[in-house]
Amino acid sequence: MLSNKLPYNKQAYEFRNRPLFRGESMAGNRVLARTLGSPVGMLQAAAMTLAKPAFPAPDHDHGRCTAEALTHADLVCRERGQKFTPVRRQVLQALLSSHRPLGAYEVIDELARSMPRPAPITVYRALDFLMANGLVHRIESRNAYLACAHDHDAASAVAFLICERCGLVGEVPAAPFAQELNAAARASGFAPRLSVVEITGTCTHCQKAS
Repeated sequence: MLSNKLPYNKQAYEFRNRPLFRGESMAGNRVLARTLGSPVGMLQAAAMTLAKPAFPAPDHDHGRCTAEALTHADLVCRERGQKFTPVRRQVLQALLSSHRPLGAYEVIDELARSMPRPAPITVYRALDFLMANGLVHRIESRNAYLACAHDHDAASAVAFLICERCGLVGEVPAAPFAQELNAAARASGFAPRLSVVEITGTCTHCQKAS
């Protein structure tokens, strides 16, 4: 079991000592600060500090969302001296068709709508490249792939928030939480290689709709 007694947590300290908003109490502030210092609280704090929301609004401009993600992918490949080939772009664009994860053969079906049906090996190679460069994540529990528009590399630890109602998948940084998990694993003599955190539940939009 992970301990909630963590070392100094800058975010919890700053939250606890910030000016109070109207209607807040100092006691409530301290309680929430303690929550931010826990593993679960760190995930909540990460979600609150994301530059982009974990789940896009239902009425968001998806065309702009896709264009920005493709521009980001092109920039990443240029900076790393990698080739963002037409096939790699097409596979990423297929994944960007929605904010839901797609299986490899669903990607092939999506591509077949606008081009000759590609061979599975071609798509898998493109997916491997995109994952290696942090542009796509693999959702292990669904055996599916998700386009990533956040600015981090493939080694960054993230937590996937999987909505059981609508199927959308959001992500939040999970580095502090992953560090705790890795430390617990090492303490038991285990050598961790990869940390994947998947959390199922109900997204904000589905909660509001119910």
